[in-house]
Amino acid sequence: MSSILSIEMSTILITVIGVLGAILCLVYLIVIILAHTPRKIVSPERTYKTCECESLPLIESKSSNPSLMVSVIIPCYNETERLRIMLDEAVPHLESQYANDWEILIVDDGSKDGTAQFALDWVRNYNLQKGSSKSAIAADRVRVCVLVKNRGKGGAVTHGMRFFRGQYAIFVDADGASRFSDLDKLLQAIKTSPNPEKAIAIGSRAHMVNTSAVVKRSMVRNFLMHGLHALVYVFGIRDIADTQCGFKLLSRKAALEIFPNMRTERWIFDVEVLIRGRRKGIPVLEVPISWHEVGGSKLDLATDSVLMAVDLVIMRLAFFLGIYKDNIKTKSD
Repeated sequence: MSSILSIEMSTILITVIGVLGAILCLVYLIVIILAHTPRKIVSPERTYKTCECESLPLIESKSSNPSLMVSVIIPCYNETERLRIMLDEAVPHLESQYANDWEILIVDDGSKDGTAQFALDWVRNYNLQKGSSKSAIAADRVRVCVLVKNRGKGGAVTHGMRFFRGQYAIFVDADGASRFSDLDKLLQAIKTSPNPEKAIAIGSRAHMVNTSAVVKRSMVRNFLMHGLHALVYVFGIRDIADTQCGFKLLSRKAALEIFPNMRTERWIFDVEVLIRGRRKGIPVLEVPISWHEVGGSKLDLATDSVLMAVDLVIMRLAFFLGIYKDNIKTKSD
């Protein structure tokens, strides 16, 4: 009797193991199918425009070393209405605080409204207003790179973060919602960290949750915001209050270990940046910044919120199953 029972238990155990194995294989296959594969960089996207067209150096190339203090990456998609606000604030601050030791790299993500030309015209008009050649912006201080096809915000940021010249690089939203001078706070946080050569400082709006800047937003927008935060907590990162603020500064070595291997090209890419940083042992410093709501967002609340949730789950499973590996080895590895 006992031997029969033992055989039945063994059969049940084998069946359960087989079913679990089949489920795991099915999940792995689904994640493989749904996992993001970033679009390869095409030849025209390895150049930038000022008055002339020049080559962009990949940060992971052996000959690439920092030649400036700060690089500012601005992803843009149809931003002729809002980019002026950002540039009007950013350029004077960079000039006053960093002399000639800065650059702005605008990544036009396949815009249809002439964003790239608008940026170049802004620089020309700025220099005309200055009047003196000594106070004008140098020819390559503001560079514009045009992607031949829209990749999404994550793809545009990743592109810019692979072609910057600074010792530090910050990516910022084109709408000017974050106070640009708060860059100094993030830079100070990295410089005073235990390992300033390899660190990340991110702007945080968590301290503003109960302020009018957030409370006055629509109920639907706040509901989706809190829902996303809950998902990030469950599937992503638990010790960072604001993962989605578009104001993040990285040291060059930190960017070098993260961005050549980025996979996510849509809105939730910020979480992948932070996950990859943590997996590399790079400290993430959360710094309170000033922020205000700006109209004209390209985010579709309903559709993009669902896509962000799906992308987050796929991302976590892809990391767990070893699908999101470091395929590009860098000199910092």
